[in-house]
Amino acid sequence: MNHEHPEFLWYNGKIVPWDNVTIHATVIPSLTSSVFEGIRAYWNPDEGRLYGFRFREHYERFADSIKLMRMNVPYSVDEFVDGSVETLRRNGHDSDAYLRPAAYSGHPHQGGHWMPDPDQVQDVFIHTKSWPSILTREDGIHCGFSSWTRIPDHILPPRIKCHANYANSRLASIETTINGYEGALILNMQGKVAEGPGACVMMVRRGKVITPPVTAGILESITRDTLIEISRDVLGLEVEERDIDRTELYVADEAFFCGTGLEVIPIASIDRYPLGDGQIGPLTLKIRSLYHDLVRGIDKRYAHWRIAI
Repeated sequence: MNHEHPEFLWYNGKIVPWDNVTIHATVIPSLTSSVFEGIRAYWNPDEGRLYGFRFREHYERFADSIKLMRMNVPYSVDEFVDGSVETLRRNGHDSDAYLRPAAYSGHPHQGGHWMPDPDQVQDVFIHTKSWPSILTREDGIHCGFSSWTRIPDHILPPRIKCHANYANSRLASIETTINGYEGALILNMQGKVAEGPGACVMMVRRGKVITPPVTAGILESITRDTLIEISRDVLGLEVEERDIDRTELYVADEAFFCGTGLEVIPIASIDRYPLGDGQIGPLTLKIRSLYHDLVRGIDKRYAHWRIAI
């Protein structure tokens, strides 16, 4: 395994060497409308085996993004899943790994002509890399609300995982970083809590786990869905999906971000209001620990979510 980049990528249905996947500079302007996914695979050291986590659900969301952007991509969810497994195997991953599939137009930008040619097939690649988990982090992060508003569904749908959407998140991240925070929170146009850049938010208040609904201007997160299910069915917690006010987060007992890349990140404070005692809360610890064991195949429940690589 090359430590700078993998040896192989999945590209338009085939496993190809890294150096063979290139684009011309004139394609770059069209890449803002590209769609992508972020997917993880976890190493189980006791078994010496890699487990892909919820590949199918990620590629179903990938297919939804492709559809909403009216792209012509001739590959099925099964082909994407199989291609991901084969790419991880060919690259010899023996530690935690991250996959980045992307669909984009590999043809030169055509000025103001935004309607895709229905006969033009988009290119697709799946890139894998080593990326250690941070599920054992021992402290929470300090966050602040951004002055930027989350884009709504009728302007630029957050449920489409495309690079254009993430400019909104980038602005929020830059602003809160300049303001001295480690993470950002974003309100939607109704003044309710939406999410963070690249991650959903969940809070614990009076023993309940509460998270904004998918209609609040959030990505339909696979990790969020996972945590809702295991919190209810395994930990026996009450979970509410409803609008959250900004000040509710200030007085929450616990809160955390969740997403494929960030996994489960505890929040220690928001706008310099400490949450609880400022340490990782007990329910956050339970949820994170269960998630850690499930994704690695240590906990054998929810076997249908994992693929042995």
